[in-house]
Amino acid sequence: MDLKNLTTFIHVAELGSFTKAGAALGCSQSTISFQIRQLEEELEFPLFERINRTVVLTDKGREVLAYAQQVQKMTQQLKQNMHAGSARAVRIRVAMSDSLCNSLLEENFQQFLQEHPGIHLKIIAAGTEEMFRLLDHNEVDAILTLENHIYNTEYVIVREEKAAHHFVAASHSPLAKLGQISPEELVRQSFILTEKGMSYRRQLDEQLAQRSLEINPVLEIGNPHLICELVQQNVGISFLPDFVTEKAVKAGKLIHLEVPEIQVNIWKQLLHHRDKWISPQIDSVLQYCVEKEFRTP
Repeated sequence: MDLKNLTTFIHVAELGSFTKAGAALGCSQSTISFQIRQLEEELEFPLFERINRTVVLTDKGREVLAYAQQVQKMTQQLKQNMHAGSARAVRIRVAMSDSLCNSLLEENFQQFLQEHPGIHLKIIAAGTEEMFRLLDHNEVDAILTLENHIYNTEYVIVREEKAAHHFVAASHSPLAKLGQISPEELVRQSFILTEKGMSYRRQLDEQLAQRSLEINPVLEIGNPHLICELVQQNVGISFLPDFVTEKAVKAGKLIHLEVPEIQVNIWKQLLHHRDKWISPQIDSVLQYCVEKEFRTP
């Protein structure tokens, strides 16, 4: 049932005139007549008696008027509540790789909250499989992955870019004096790595396994930024995304180790489900993630 026809019906009933209703709604009399006729045909009974240019509600018309006024009131309340809701706290849920949490929150996050006082952000650190489970069950609004490139028409890619990775060591490590390192020599080193099966760690393990090689790390921990600090202390070497190690490399605290036989292709992707309604608040969070996590095109 067209709400516009109900609104027209209320005006005709309250004003007792098609002409006056047209003037109030800014429509011609023929348009008003057409809308009332549509409503009568849909309900399958007349709403007005039209006798000698008078317009009087039928008994059924009076019943419909009571319902129409309730619908109009509820519609107005809905609009008011939705506008008022924009000022209420809205929880936005984003699942992401643990490696990406620091860069999202370390700078300007307070400014973001000040500019968007109605947003409460919930960040869930999860593996890729769990992220997509949450997304498919509408338990998160978006995900930020660090994984193989994902092609799936079920999801909308907001932004993506290839994420470079390197083996890293402390600048004062003996390995800093070496040139290229073979995989066989590499696995003999003391490693600090993220948990087994996590995105870039998984790809690294797979490539080594193809050569019948395996790394047995001295420490496995989920926080890549802590790993970066430990590598700077020469506790061991690691394999980390450049966005984690970039500052330390520029400061001369870490160096990249050249292992040309190991090439890992990882993509950073911000996605949401194609059926997800992107509210202004969700869009604000997505744009903040793009600003913090991706290079300017």
